[in-house]
Amino acid sequence: MSYFNYKRRLSSETRIGNTPLGGSNPIRIQSMTNTNTNDTEASAEQVIRIVKAGADYVRLTAQGVREADNLKNIKDAVRSQGYATPLIADIHFNPRAAEAAAKIVEKVRINPGNFVDRVKSFETFEYTDEEYAQEIEKIKAKLIPLLNICKEHKTAIRIGVNHGSLSDRIMSRYGDTPEGMVESCMEFLHICIDEGFKDIAISMKTSNTVVMAKAVRLLIARMEKEGLAFPLHLGVTEAGDGEDGRIKSAVGIGSLLADGIGDTIRVSLSEDPEYEIPVAKKLVNYIIARENHPEIIATASDKFSPFSTDRRETYVVGSIGGDNVPVVISDRSQGNFELNSHFLPDYLYVGKELPLQAPRAIPSIIDIAGWKDEKNTYPLFDASNWKKIAETTSAIKFLRLSYPELSQEIITLLKSDKSIVIILTTNHINGVGEQRAFIHTLMNNDCDTPAIFNRIYNENEAEDLQIKAAADLGTLYLDGFGNGIMLENKGNIPLKNVDAYMFGILQASRVRTSKTEYISCPSCGRTLFDLQTTVALVKGATSHLKHLKIGVMGCIVNGPGEMADADYGYVGAEKGKISLYKKKNLIEKNIPSEEAVKRLVQLIKENGDWKEPEE
Repeated sequence: MSYFNYKRRLSSETRIGNTPLGGSNPIRIQSMTNTNTNDTEASAEQVIRIVKAGADYVRLTAQGVREADNLKNIKDAVRSQGYATPLIADIHFNPRAAEAAAKIVEKVRINPGNFVDRVKSFETFEYTDEEYAQEIEKIKAKLIPLLNICKEHKTAIRIGVNHGSLSDRIMSRYGDTPEGMVESCMEFLHICIDEGFKDIAISMKTSNTVVMAKAVRLLIARMEKEGLAFPLHLGVTEAGDGEDGRIKSAVGIGSLLADGIGDTIRVSLSEDPEYEIPVAKKLVNYIIARENHPEIIATASDKFSPFSTDRRETYVVGSIGGDNVPVVISDRSQGNFELNSHFLPDYLYVGKELPLQAPRAIPSIIDIAGWKDEKNTYPLFDASNWKKIAETTSAIKFLRLSYPELSQEIITLLKSDKSIVIILTTNHINGVGEQRAFIHTLMNNDCDTPAIFNRIYNENEAEDLQIKAAADLGTLYLDGFGNGIMLENKGNIPLKNVDAYMFGILQASRVRTSKTEYISCPSCGRTLFDLQTTVALVKGATSHLKHLKIGVMGCIVNGPGEMADADYGYVGAEKGKISLYKKKNLIEKNIPSEEAVKRLVQLIKENGDWKEPEE
C-alpha cells in the first residue's frame, strides 16, 4: 500500500449470487431492512425500494428460525417483481437460524462474538491454553455444519466482527481492543479455510472510527502474513443520523477507501435504509475518481505506523500544536461574519485587511501585505513571500504552503523559527496523498512544525460537502496528523454551517469534542421501538450536554457493548420497554417507553452529569 498514491487493494473474489464481490469488481453498495422479517409484504417492498435506490446487496435480520424460514417468502416476492439482487441474512446468537437461512439466501452474516458464546457478562475469565482450545472446538461444532450447508447451496458467509459484541473469552485474553477483533475473526476464518470454504467476506465494525480503521489495517496485515486476501466489508456502526451520521461514516469508511481498502460498504444511518444508498455512492465515487492520478513522489517516514493511534508530536505556538486540541479556522475573507454561537471558530481568516465588522474577540489572520500588527491579529505568508517571515515579529506566523512548494530552504526556516504554523493546502485530485506527503517529509527532516489542513471545495449541497471534507480531513486525523482545520467552500452553503462541519469532522475523528455525541444504531428487524422518533426525543432532551456520549440502541445485540464508550445508554429490552445503562452497567430495565426519556434525564441528574440548558 502506498500512503501517497491511490490504488485499490487486490482482494480475492467471493461469489455472492449473480453479483461477485472483490477482485476486479466495483466497490459494492448495500443496506439493511428495518422491517419485521416475518412481515413478508413490508420486507419485500422495502428490499425493492433499497434496490431501486441502487443497492447491490440487501441484508435482512433473522433472529430466529421462523424469521430465517420466512426469507424464502420474501425472496420469492422480490424475485417475482423481477429483482435478482442477492439477499443476505443477518444472524446473531442462533446457528440454527443461520443454517435455515443458508438454504435460501445468497449470503449469511454471522457474528463471531455471539455465534457460540451467547451470553456477554463483561466479566474477565482466566483460560488455560487447553481450555481455550476446547472453546475453539465448540466453535467448530457449530460452524462446520453451517459451512457444509453453504457449500451445498453455494451460499457465501460474512464473518462480521463487532467491537461491541466481542465474546467474554476474547475480551479476557486480548481485551476490548482492535487486536481482539482481529483474533475473533481469525478463529472463524481459520476454520473456514481448514474446511475448504472460501466464499468469504469479512468486516470489522465499531462506532469508534479510530478503532475501526486500526482493526481493519491490522486484519489486512495479518491476512497478508498468511497469504490471504479476502474481500472486506466496511462500515461504522451506530453512526447516527443527519449531518453527524454522514460525517462519521465518511471519516471511518473514507479513511480506508482512500488507501484502496474495501470491497463493499454500508453507511449505517438512523434513517430509512434507502437513504443510505446515495450517501454510500457519493463517497465511493468521490474516492475512486482519483484513480490513475498524477504520481505523488514522497518517502514514507519510518516514524509513522498505520497501526498506531499516537499523534504526531509538534511544538506549541499559542493555542496551536502540542497537546492542544486542533483549532478551527473559518474563512471569512468575503466579509460575512455571521457566526453560530455553538460552533465559534478559534481563528478567522479575513483576507487582505481587518474589516471593521470583524469580531475582535476572535483572533484574525490577515495577509501579510495588509497586516498592521493590530491587537489579536496574525500575519499569513505564502510561497511568494515566505522570506519576509524573518523580518516580521508576531507571536504566530501562519504560512500557507502546498507540497510542491516545500523546499529544503523552507524546511530549514521551519526548524529555526518556532513561531510558524503551516496552513497546508492542496489542489491535487488526491489531496489526501499530497498532504500526507508533506507531513511525512517534515517527519523525515525532524521538523515538528504544527500543521493545519486546508481544503477547498465548491459544493452547493450540504451532504456533498460533508462527505468529501470528512473523508479527506478525517483520513489525515486518523493518521495522527493535524493541529487544525480550515475548510473553504466556494458554493452557497452558509459559512456558519461550514464551521459546524469542521467541528463535526474533528469530533468524528475523536480529536475534539464540541457537542453531545450520540451512538445510535441504524435500526433493523430487531429494533423494539420507532428509532428515528426516539433519537429525536433523546436529542431534544439532552443535546445541550456537550460533555456526554449517549447511546440509543434498538436491541441488546450490540447495545451494551457498543455503548461501553458511552456515558449513558437507552436500549430496547422488549416491545414497548426500555433499559437504561450507565456506561455498560444496567441500571434500570423494562421501563415503559413513554416514560424512558424522562427517566434517562433523571438518571443523568442523579449521577451529577446534568446541566440546565442555556437561555
